[in-house]
Amino acid sequence: MSNEPPSRRPGASGDWDADAPDAWDEPEVVRASDQHGRQAREDAGPDLEHGVDQGGDHSGDHDDRGLERGPDQHDGGYGYEDHAEYDEHGRYDEQDGHGEYDEHGYAGDDAGHDEPPYDESSGTARKPVWRRLVVFAVALALVVGGVAVGVGLFRPIYQQFTAPKDYEGAGQGQVEVVVEPGDTGLEIGQRLQQAGVVLTAGAFTQAIQDNPGDELQPGHYALRKEMQAAQALSLMRNEGRNTTRVTIREGLWKSEVYAELSKVTQVPVAQYQAAEKRIQDDPSIVGLPEAAKGNIEGYLFPATYDFDPGTDAISQLRTMVAHATSQLRSLNVPPANMERVMTVASLVEGEARTDEDGPKVARVIENRLKANMPLQMDSTVNYAAQRRSITTSDEERAATSPYNTYRHPGLPPGPINNPGAKSINAAQNPVDGPWLYFVTVDPGTGETVFTTTLDEHNVQVRRFQQWCQANPGKC
Repeated sequence: MSNEPPSRRPGASGDWDADAPDAWDEPEVVRASDQHGRQAREDAGPDLEHGVDQGGDHSGDHDDRGLERGPDQHDGGYGYEDHAEYDEHGRYDEQDGHGEYDEHGYAGDDAGHDEPPYDESSGTARKPVWRRLVVFAVALALVVGGVAVGVGLFRPIYQQFTAPKDYEGAGQGQVEVVVEPGDTGLEIGQRLQQAGVVLTAGAFTQAIQDNPGDELQPGHYALRKEMQAAQALSLMRNEGRNTTRVTIREGLWKSEVYAELSKVTQVPVAQYQAAEKRIQDDPSIVGLPEAAKGNIEGYLFPATYDFDPGTDAISQLRTMVAHATSQLRSLNVPPANMERVMTVASLVEGEARTDEDGPKVARVIENRLKANMPLQMDSTVNYAAQRRSITTSDEERAATSPYNTYRHPGLPPGPINNPGAKSINAAQNPVDGPWLYFVTVDPGTGETVFTTTLDEHNVQVRRFQQWCQANPGKC
């Protein structure tokens, strides 16, 4: 029972006396107010049919809740149905044979299925639990799927930036890599990567940028696997190239060059001789100037060469000829004049004992040619005889070889050896001087005296003879 008294006792008229003995008593037909202060009515007859105050003469214009009745309302005019009452939450509850409202005020159907409950705080319908679970599962699947797609898309980018690009250390084992003519740094790096030498071609090109130095030459390189790119580059620039190195001295005859090449490269001398015959028939296969007329003597430039394993005779000779013609071009010697310059240079190489004497010997040659004097040089006689000596015999000086400058005036038909760069430069740039003679008076020291007259020359010849007598077996 509520602690609040009703505003009027049913059926009473006049003011209510709270101190009266029956002030708090109610007739049987009236149900006490519920805990929310609302009055529920029993179905007690037509006078209380709508559960409103029917006491007195109905002349009051307010119901028992103090609400004003309208003119068209009958018996209180609130339109409440039979058997209706408010539930304990103050929501309207009715039983009409079609179901009833549950404890939250939501109607259930005859099958016992409840509609979604209301959210008491917002008054909006809440979805059943199973629906919320489905929505959550779908949302979770979308998030997981999105993350998976994102990982798939960004993983290559992440790996690109985080993956190592270079090995560490000096590597291990051994592998050979071939650098071809014209290869760029990137192409070399790609070959190294394919061979397992460096981790990435980019690491090698970066090493070239970070370590300026000599360009890598074509050839075979003995390297190790899994090397740091900078160390691979350093090895290739130094001792890493797997080549056969041969040094050709200045002034050697072609036959001597063949022997030296064969000793180091293991290519038989016969293959060089066969290559020479091919060159005579077709000088272009090694790049000889036309003025040489197929004669390779003089164009086997003396230098140190690194030949790749398996390089044949023709390829070796081609490399040497290219070096010789490059020297001539650097002195602005036109191709038509290359043969003459190389011939004079070979005479300078064969006669001069010091670098300082080379331009003087070249001047003597030019002066004698200009004076129509025979050159009379022992180096040409020795070449004709294919014998190394600082003197010649009467018989050798009488030989009919076209290379015998005692017997034939002018220059020999071609170079008598393979001169070096200094002799080539001297032949192209002889010094000024009146000399027509020279003789090496001390072969031990190379001292050479240049003279203008024959009498002066004969004096210096006697000095040479004295040296030979003092040094038996050396002349």
